[in-house]
Amino acid sequence: MEITNVTEYEAIAKQKLPKMVFDYYASGAEDQWTLYQNRHAFSKILFRPRILIDVSKIDMTTTVLGFKISMPIMIAPTAMQKMAHPEGEYATARAASAAGTIMTLSSWATSSVEEVASTGPGIRFFQLYVYKNRHVVAQLVRRAERAGFKAIALTVDTPRLGRREADIKNRFTLPPFLTLKNFEGLDLGKMDKADDSGLASYVAGQIDRTLSWKDVKWLQTITNLPILVKGVLTAEDTRLAIQAGAAGIIVSNHGARQLDYVPATIMALEEVVKAAQGRVPVFLDGGVRRGTDVFKALALGASGIFIGRPVVFSLAAEGEAGVRKALQMLREEFELTMALSGCRSLKEITRDHIVTEWEIPHPGSRPLPRL
Repeated sequence: MEITNVTEYEAIAKQKLPKMVFDYYASGAEDQWTLYQNRHAFSKILFRPRILIDVSKIDMTTTVLGFKISMPIMIAPTAMQKMAHPEGEYATARAASAAGTIMTLSSWATSSVEEVASTGPGIRFFQLYVYKNRHVVAQLVRRAERAGFKAIALTVDTPRLGRREADIKNRFTLPPFLTLKNFEGLDLGKMDKADDSGLASYVAGQIDRTLSWKDVKWLQTITNLPILVKGVLTAEDTRLAIQAGAAGIIVSNHGARQLDYVPATIMALEEVVKAAQGRVPVFLDGGVRRGTDVFKALALGASGIFIGRPVVFSLAAEGEAGVRKALQMLREEFELTMALSGCRSLKEITRDHIVTEWEIPHPGSRPLPRL
């Protein structure tokens, strides 16, 4: 069967992967309400296309933290990619580089920062979890810097792991032939079997629940890399992140895997963009499956988006070629959406190109006629 959009990779991944692995990638927290909303909320945004504009040339290029990329579609950090495919993060890194875009490597990758750097040139960011042992954190950040990573994406929504019931049912743990490669040799690379989720137990044992804004400042004392704060959903935290020296913000609900019943990221985006007031770029992850979704995020003020699950599902289905194809399909869809909306460059995408369902007046809300 020919694949014509990125969503189709999910069913193939489900067939190919062990249930424990597929469920780990696919599931969300608790009732999975936010998981559903991350996708569904995009359908509440409609286009206001402009016509009769010369769209023979379309420029999708942009810069992120000063790095030029081919399109505003980047790869989010997803853990343990060798569970999806033997080449894991190596394949993803090569696909991102070929597409001329940024890959974010997870702290919990099954390939190390050095291994990923060895795949060749490419702009890469490193996602960071802050461990209780700060020496481990400092060492990891230094290794990422030495390996040529260009920014740190600090995950701030995980003082504890969300309740992912599929992982509890499956007694999720990292398969024995794999390790969290960045922590090998620190005795933190293996995950013990547990009575519930092995990952939840690992996080409870290792990740620092005391993490606060002062640690964002501390991080800037140990690295010159720009820090993106990943996991912001409110105006209040946007202002605090900027005060703390963040170079950018990623509006994220952790793929709906942490606190259930938070809004879809696309619904939280505009509040964050308004609070940022253009002082730092704002990015979005969560629920992007179509080029139309990318356009909607940019129209609401995002500087770019990150995709997570489409990467692991396409990786599981077809390895590096799958990830390349997923990126290419999203690129082509986004270019078509720009053309059909009358936008020739990213700066031409404006708030006026969309209308959100929450703004459309309903019949019952019409003003009363003057008597």
